[in-house]
Amino acid sequence: MSAAETSARPGFTIRGWHVLAGVTAFFAVVIAVDASFMVMAIRTFPGQVSVTPYEDGLLYNRRIAQIEAQERLGWRASASAAPGEVVMAFQDRAGRPLTGLTVTGKLERPATETGRVTLRFVETAPGAYAAPGGRLSGAWDLTAEARGPSGGAFLAERRLTWP
Repeated sequence: MSAAETSARPGFTIRGWHVLAGVTAFFAVVIAVDASFMVMAIRTFPGQVSVTPYEDGLLYNRRIAQIEAQERLGWRASASAAPGEVVMAFQDRAGRPLTGLTVTGKLERPATETGRVTLRFVETAPGAYAAPGGRLSGAWDLTAEARGPSGGAFLAERRLTWP
């Protein structure tokens, strides 16, 4: 083999413009993908969480006022899951049982609205109220409202679990 044959065709060498083109292409792809993700995100979620934000704000203010009124009452509630029923106990600020309350409630699954159960509580002992829940199993969210004879209202939310 002669020296002329080996130097006739030089090998590929990376030059500066190759590096520039590669880096530019890389960032162009990254920017294009980010831009397409942003466009898809804005099209699928325009930022509007509620159709009625003003009314939702008013309801939130009413909820805060209800919580403050409930704290002034000083009532305490506990709830437990018994076989086939929900049991609640109410006490006043001094720890005495609250009698004569009208207690209603509902049970809902934490992840879905199917299977909602409406509850009517009956006073079974001083300060103790029970409502039949039927055949329940798994986790349920309880929302109970108690109204006293003098007009006080108490809202309790608990997560209960049946085997």
